[in-house]
Amino acid sequence: MKTKYKTAIGMMSGTSMDGIDACLVNIDNDFNFKFIQTHSLAYPEEIREKLLNLANNNGSVKDVCNMDFVVGNLFAKCANELIKKSGYSKDKIDYIASHGQTIYHIPELIQTGNIKTRSSLQIGNVSVISELTGITTVGDFRSKDIAAQGQGAPLVPFADELLFKKNTPRAIQNIGGIGNVTVLSPQCETFAFDTGPGNMLIDYFVQKLFDKPYDKNGEIALQGKINKDWLDILLKEPYYSVHPPKSTGRELFNNDYAKKVFKSAPKNKYDVISTITALTAKTIQNAYENFVFPKTDIKEIVLGGGGAYNNALIKYLNENLPGIKIKTHKDFGIDDKFKEALAFAILGFCTLEHKENNIPTCTGAKKRVIMGIVAHGDTGN
Repeated sequence: MKTKYKTAIGMMSGTSMDGIDACLVNIDNDFNFKFIQTHSLAYPEEIREKLLNLANNNGSVKDVCNMDFVVGNLFAKCANELIKKSGYSKDKIDYIASHGQTIYHIPELIQTGNIKTRSSLQIGNVSVISELTGITTVGDFRSKDIAAQGQGAPLVPFADELLFKKNTPRAIQNIGGIGNVTVLSPQCETFAFDTGPGNMLIDYFVQKLFDKPYDKNGEIALQGKINKDWLDILLKEPYYSVHPPKSTGRELFNNDYAKKVFKSAPKNKYDVISTITALTAKTIQNAYENFVFPKTDIKEIVLGGGGAYNNALIKYLNENLPGIKIKTHKDFGIDDKFKEALAFAILGFCTLEHKENNIPTCTGAKKRVIMGIVAHGDTGN
């Protein structure tokens, strides 16, 4: 088959809700890719505050309706700025693939009347993006997997399998707001799940106790000590013992959760940050021991997300998982800041090429499906 490629924009905003990351890439039909340009757009503080309120279940239907279009405008703004930065003309870009902004995710079955279903809501209206950019836009990826009885998450493992292959047993460990792992190995089918909180609780306590947005390089955590008694209490959270497939988010590890667990926290504020950072590392270790190692030996971890820059977190991971080499996405030629944006560009490629793009062993879906809804642009693409 003749090699063909598409020029695409992938866009992502995660559970940290700090802004939008976008990449302009070429992708061919063998899923080889080349980065052309990248760009990030921070959410204005007023908008981020509203998004965090919605994610913490504080908002009205009116707020959700309004923010869907507000966020759509911002995703379009980010895409247009990226295009201008790249020097490309819009008619050279085949499509935009947008994850949108998750504001609520319900992975468990809820029965209403005689209907039992899971659900997930990503805002950032794709019709707004396509209209304001003039480019065909693919979005709403999670819904089709949920309709096929999956959890609609995690979705990035589809790209992980293509990017990192299965020749070496390895764990692709993302530590964003939530920690999630993709397990790639010749010894088993690809599977993935959310390990628990990533930076979400760390950021909350750093903001509360130190009035800083996050613990840069893990410097605060490294000044404290791990409080074993509090860590043991934190580890009693039932989510950690649930067998995959499983996914979580702010619906569980939100501000109310943080306020509740803070009641039993140590008095020393540096110890609080050390211990809550250790929680992320310990839940990753436990997840591997309980759910990964019984299926495959892991030779290396490929660390991504904001946690890849937290020296305390990396120190704890090395202590908890001795003998396993920790690498970063950069070791594979991928900027981890834009890895998930790239993943959605790949998922969008599949949508438009009518290729299945979920992995049921990761999401729990009953079958492979083609995820994504398309809003057509006006540039002929």
